[in-house]
Amino acid sequence: MSASKRLKIGLSACFSHADPARSLFTNKTLQYVEQSIAHWIMSAGAMVVMVPCPTGETARGDVTLAHYAEWLDGVVMHGGADVWPGSYGEVPLKDAWLGDRVRDLYDLAVVEAFEQAGKPIFGVCRGLQLINVAFGGTLYQDIETQHPGAMQHRNAATYDQHVHEIDLVPGSRLARMYPNQQRVVVNSIHHQGIKNLAPGFEIEAWSHPDGVPEAIRRRPARGRGYIAATQWHPEFRTPDASTLDDTPILHDFLAACSMSKLRPLPGHSPFQIRDRAARMLRQALLLRRR
Repeated sequence: MSASKRLKIGLSACFSHADPARSLFTNKTLQYVEQSIAHWIMSAGAMVVMVPCPTGETARGDVTLAHYAEWLDGVVMHGGADVWPGSYGEVPLKDAWLGDRVRDLYDLAVVEAFEQAGKPIFGVCRGLQLINVAFGGTLYQDIETQHPGAMQHRNAATYDQHVHEIDLVPGSRLARMYPNQQRVVVNSIHHQGIKNLAPGFEIEAWSHPDGVPEAIRRRPARGRGYIAATQWHPEFRTPDASTLDDTPILHDFLAACSMSKLRPLPGHSPFQIRDRAARMLRQALLLRRR
């Protein structure tokens, strides 16, 4: 298939902030993507484009996130660092849970740009948490500390091989993708999670047995674009393929991107003021330069 006929999917960037002690790229800000999630999207024939943060101490030119949102067919919000509790109106309970405030502002601006353009958005792990926060939800800063009866959701030693069961919500779109599979196994690489769900969204899966939200989707309504997310990483599969098949999830998102390409939706901002997140990002990065 020629490049012109393939979907172009944006992938939000991970950040490695400037570090004078780093031997390579000393004191330079790095923006990057994790290889397996790019390959996951490409497995269905889509082309992947990292969406770099256009602002910062080395910024030049007039390219904005809105330009990427206009050009691309959808975006996947990457996993990674904790979400800063201040992004949902809380004070960090521990220094270890400070997260990455600058990346939060960038991610919020990406979500805002693609929502304003009416393009589909899919979130993975941190991406789910960020989407929930962007639309007015809150998070547990640490599930094991704050959620009564919580099991372990992250194991540093086993990392992507750490798994647990989830229950798909009967009748949900996610459950319909997996008929006769109400309880399934997924990887679990997070210690933060959804506390209060954002208005306009529904939960499509819960962790078993402790009941932490594991998948969300925006309720369909006239003029609303596709937004869905999983707390697990569908791009990470166990060698024995015992975890949930990722193919239906990816194909569902890409089908929405194809539909949006044929019938564009009128976009709107998830925030009260258009481009608020983009302005906040510019201001934060300008302050870092002083």
